[in-house]
Amino acid sequence: MRKPSFALLVVLYASLVGSAADADDAEARDPTPRTAVISAFQPEWTALQAKLRDRKDQVINGTTFATGTIEGKPVVLFLSGISMINAAMTTQLSLDRFHIDRIVFSGIAGGVNPNLSIGDVVVPDQWSEYLESVFAREENGRYSLPSYAEKTLANYGMMFPQPIQIAKDDGSVEKRMWFPVDAQLLAVAKKAVQSTLLKECTADKKCLTHQPKIVIGGNGVSGAAFVDNKAFREYAYSTFHAEVLDMESAAVAHVAHANRTPFIVFRSLSDLAGGGAGANEMGTFFQLASDNSAATVAAFLKALP
Repeated sequence: MRKPSFALLVVLYASLVGSAADADDAEARDPTPRTAVISAFQPEWTALQAKLRDRKDQVINGTTFATGTIEGKPVVLFLSGISMINAAMTTQLSLDRFHIDRIVFSGIAGGVNPNLSIGDVVVPDQWSEYLESVFAREENGRYSLPSYAEKTLANYGMMFPQPIQIAKDDGSVEKRMWFPVDAQLLAVAKKAVQSTLLKECTADKKCLTHQPKIVIGGNGVSGAAFVDNKAFREYAYSTFHAEVLDMESAAVAHVAHANRTPFIVFRSLSDLAGGGAGANEMGTFFQLASDNSAATVAAFLKALP
């Protein structure tokens, strides 16, 4: 009998190891179809956890994933962590380990549109990454871009926004400036959330001078920076026509797009990103804004088919 070649043995071994790994992956993957409900930091998911029924926790790579139901819908709740990289990493981890039908982000943001106020909840149509940029060389008072860079949007000083490059299955590279929210999820939100009761006072009786509202549509932008600067806020509004600005949503949108997974984002204004008359308002209103976003998400989940 002929002895198998070394190469054949290697192939057989790899096949066996691969089969075992596939079995482990299948065993580790939660088979229940769920909605991933993501928040960035602890106060944002306090109200959501209170609505969770039949909770079971799994800790994966330091992140707690809480499964159960909200409004009768199977969900997995988790914190992305603050920042674009944390959000991308934990979102992809959830897609790898759970059966995710759709992604919902609930959290706070800085208001960019001057017609919006603290406590308002915004559900944008699309998201962009404003810090995907070339920081241009300055020569004789003028900025000089490298030959490969694009100038599709106005710059902010040396910062020239660039489209995001995404690898495709066929080996090509897609260039994309905006990630659109799923149209069907947005349609559900439009019908479901308008009657949601939003808070106007904090637990220690610090009250807004207006009744918060829910705004469906418009643009959102994200970047790895906490923005508390009036001039940059005005730039984000005039250049991106942004309603809100945060540090995670566009990263989640990017991962959702790459994985062909529907997503939607609910953001409530905790501050005005440097546009307020006094000090930044986030320290006072982050819990109120978090609760308003969570209430809107709960109404949305209830309306899901």
